[in-house]
Amino acid sequence: MYRYNFRDENTRRPAATSAATSTATSAATSTATSEANSGSDSLLKVQSVNLLKSKGGQNRREHHTDAFFSDNLIIRRGQTFYMAIEFSRPFNPKSDKLALQLMLEPIFSRNIGINISVPLVNSLEDGVWQMKIVEQKDNQIHVAVNTLATASIGRYKVTVESFSPKGKLQFPCTPDDIYMLFNPWCKGDPVYLVNEAERQEYVLNSMGRIYYGTEKQIGERTWNFAQFEKDVLEACLFLLEKGQVAMAEWRDPVIVSRMVSALVNSNDDSGVLMGNWKESHAGGTAPTAWSGSGDILRQYYKSSGKPVKFAQCWVYAGVTNTVLRCLGIPTRCVTNFNSAHDTDHSLTTDIYIDEKMEVIKDKTSDSVWNFHVWNESWMTRPDLPAGYGGWQVVDATPQEPSQGSYRCGPTSVAAVRNGQVELKFDTPFVFAEVNSDKIYWQRKSDGSFSQVGMEKNTIGLNISTKAVGSESRVDITDNYKFREGSAEERAAVERASRFGSKPTLYPSSSGNDVSVEITMDGSGPRIGGDARLAIVLKNKSSSQRTVSLLCEVIVRYYTGELKATLKKENISVNLGAQETKTIPWSLQYKEYMNHLVEQGALLLVVTGQVKETQQILATQFNFRLRTPDLIITPQGQAVVGRELIVKIMFQNPLSEVLRNVTFRIEGLGMQSVRKIAYGDVDKLETITLMEKFIPTVAGPQKLLASLDCPQLTQVHGFADIVVRPN
Repeated sequence: MYRYNFRDENTRRPAATSAATSTATSAATSTATSEANSGSDSLLKVQSVNLLKSKGGQNRREHHTDAFFSDNLIIRRGQTFYMAIEFSRPFNPKSDKLALQLMLEPIFSRNIGINISVPLVNSLEDGVWQMKIVEQKDNQIHVAVNTLATASIGRYKVTVESFSPKGKLQFPCTPDDIYMLFNPWCKGDPVYLVNEAERQEYVLNSMGRIYYGTEKQIGERTWNFAQFEKDVLEACLFLLEKGQVAMAEWRDPVIVSRMVSALVNSNDDSGVLMGNWKESHAGGTAPTAWSGSGDILRQYYKSSGKPVKFAQCWVYAGVTNTVLRCLGIPTRCVTNFNSAHDTDHSLTTDIYIDEKMEVIKDKTSDSVWNFHVWNESWMTRPDLPAGYGGWQVVDATPQEPSQGSYRCGPTSVAAVRNGQVELKFDTPFVFAEVNSDKIYWQRKSDGSFSQVGMEKNTIGLNISTKAVGSESRVDITDNYKFREGSAEERAAVERASRFGSKPTLYPSSSGNDVSVEITMDGSGPRIGGDARLAIVLKNKSSSQRTVSLLCEVIVRYYTGELKATLKKENISVNLGAQETKTIPWSLQYKEYMNHLVEQGALLLVVTGQVKETQQILATQFNFRLRTPDLIITPQGQAVVGRELIVKIMFQNPLSEVLRNVTFRIEGLGMQSVRKIAYGDVDKLETITLMEKFIPTVAGPQKLLASLDCPQLTQVHGFADIVVRPN
């Protein structure tokens, strides 16, 4: 059952000449009370320990940790690993004894550590810390070590204790520590994932897709999670220590994921990333310029915990994905389009308008983000009723405090779907993000407000994640809610609303026989051109209707915060019985060119009133001005160890000069980000970069690039490159 191919690694005297062995041998010698003799009644002294940690060795391969850049032994809990021990004489099972001491000790904090004693036994049992000799030759033995599927993850110091009739000796293996991770391949681990393709995607895939934009204009960008890159594992464990949670709790993925959701933002605990939703990103990196997590985590780790500037939701999600995958928890990035931010715990999204049908911006505190990116992690939930394990929302973007700290989750997706908002953690907030009703309130002459409209199917649209094993987008909206308008979906909303600050379900106004809708052709306008939409009015009655409309287009941040109104126009429309009219609407480049913010996000608000019935009309439409891609083309074949030239092309879509353009390039096995300060790009100019790389890893790779400048953001591209072995 326990077989190790010892030919994979040199085990005769594997550490005899290493610094670790010299230190450990010296320590063992110093604790000896007498010189060892050749007989079995002499002291049993450990000469060297080989943790069999090579990347290509059986330990790393079987534990699915061979992709880590680290040279340390990295294992997954609940799974046997092997090590070799060389003594000063042959080990005598009749008179000698052996034990391992594994110590999980804090390095950067005053946390309380853990000490585990692993005895030597004749036969291994599942679910118990034990080790067994599987091979003995001369003075050397090879042992199989059983670990617990519920052990705390972390970096363990290892000490070998040898016992003989003459006494006890200790051999510390420092600096050869053991890194233990969660194990999705182990049925006893709460993060166990049964499907191998999903384990490959959600744990081992270091590249992924993050979706952004609007529900009608879904954009995608490739993200380098970099969970196996140099120093990333060390950075993740450093981050856990910052959480000030007892190391005994590091065994629980529920607690670890909740801790990570707090630590990835820096709002109240000096976490990894500092958010910035302002127009200026001076003193840091614009959130749209990042294309991977590795550089962020290395900066944080090497600065001893100084927050990295700057982040918005997709950066928080990308880094959270990296940390949790690195630690062994299956995790994916998820984008929710038209994501509500419920600020008053009403579980509704409330829009307030005045007597003139204009939005009251300072009263409308609830916002609807064009998109919001969070994470889902896979785990059991023994702290919840049966049936609420599986995918859990984990959101590090600091929106609202939870139990005194800016964090969110883990929230059971199944609980959100069923409207079980009383279940922990933060289920009401997530429910409102995906399934709240949008209610329009109009101010009356006495200052009070009355409901004048409701939209039940505008929040939580096209919830998206990357497909397993491909670059496709998968719509997982059905995981979060039943079909819009179905009896099950309405029941979930009504169940959730009982826990909100406004428990009454507000009825819609009667006599609504005219509808308004805003439409857009294709994938929508590009930045630098005119935006063209259409307003569609339908009269469902058998009588004529006269409609007065107010159309207001507003520059907004993707988080729903309104910046400025670009233009307003009043339109009067006569509708015959059962008539539908389409009214063209446009916004010219010259009208928006000096007012855009990041993401090129705009909001068209149409409000109005039907003269004959006094029916109030209200609707909103989010759209964005799409940016160009970087075109990345390798010149020739990629071979390990040989120079590869890659061409990167970009065309400025604007009739203005782009100032201080910077490119960031990563991927292709590089352990750091390459930054290129290009300078200015003339209006409508096409530029070409020729960059040289030397691939270090064979197989399918990706090369990512992004462009950043004050006038234009969210410009990026990638290329798939197959690197051949040399």
